[in-house]
Amino acid sequence: MKRRAFISLLGAAAVAWPLAARAQQAGKLPTIGFLVSGTPSSHGQWVATFAQRLHELGWIEGRTVAIEYRWAEGRSERSAQIAAEFVRLKVGVIVTSTPANVAAAKQATSVIPIVFAAAGDPVGSGLVASLVRPGGNVTGLSMQTTDLAGKRLELLREVVPGLRRLAIMAYVGNHGAMLEMTEVQAAARTLGLDVVTFEIRRAEDIAPAFEAFKGRADALYVPPDPLITSNRVRIHTLALRAQMPTMHGFRELVEAGGLISYGPNQPDLYRRAADYVDKILRGAKPADLPVEQPTKFDLIVNLTTAKALGLDVPPTLLARADEVIE
Repeated sequence: MKRRAFISLLGAAAVAWPLAARAQQAGKLPTIGFLVSGTPSSHGQWVATFAQRLHELGWIEGRTVAIEYRWAEGRSERSAQIAAEFVRLKVGVIVTSTPANVAAAKQATSVIPIVFAAAGDPVGSGLVASLVRPGGNVTGLSMQTTDLAGKRLELLREVVPGLRRLAIMAYVGNHGAMLEMTEVQAAARTLGLDVVTFEIRRAEDIAPAFEAFKGRADALYVPPDPLITSNRVRIHTLALRAQMPTMHGFRELVEAGGLISYGPNQPDLYRRAADYVDKILRGAKPADLPVEQPTKFDLIVNLTTAKALGLDVPPTLLARADEVIE
């Protein structure tokens, strides 16, 4: 089945299948509670990859396993509500991503296994005791975001050779994003860049951030977060209007108009999360499953955005890119 068709089917099923029927089905089958950080538009492809991998592992949705999909839409208050709902439904495992969502799930239950498909600095965020021995009821895949800050700045300087002043916009409710902002500031100082930061708390803070950056920055670094991903079109409309090149961690942000991204391949992380769930549904304990690191990294460049910004992307960088969007 083609991925786009699968995503459409996934969304239609989540809407059309009555809650009562799903709850009844959930009582008969092992049930996965999927707390999706964003929206079907922002995260649907990644969720589809997870479901497809489960299918490959022998789990047939509606026949051998039930999946309860809930979309947090980048809103932290919804995450806590959804996690509590999963506890009431007595799901067998909770799947989610980002430290904030994992923390909400951990607060709701210390018994139900929790698998994070992607989380920045899970040890520093207090999600697990260590990568090798997670302990407790949580395990999954690290995004390794803080380790990539310096690499992303080097790439940004290749595209923006006159870069002297850097803006950073991060969601204050995401521990991983705030930690990455600190790492970016340190890397920027090493490179001799001036830095201006803006912490956002909701979507309405995005436009004021660009007002604050006006005349003070040559480029914008945006740490990954569901709130950012859900508002990616708004961000890039404002960035183009301000003639500000942007650096991101996900392909989806560049697909929506960002200039460049470098980071772990998200579909691969969600696919590997399905392997964790498979093991847990077959009896493994999260405490015995080490947290794994990314193995695939993507460099994506939006050549259309570069032209709109009047930037000439070096051929050497284009040759190294995993994908060039034109």
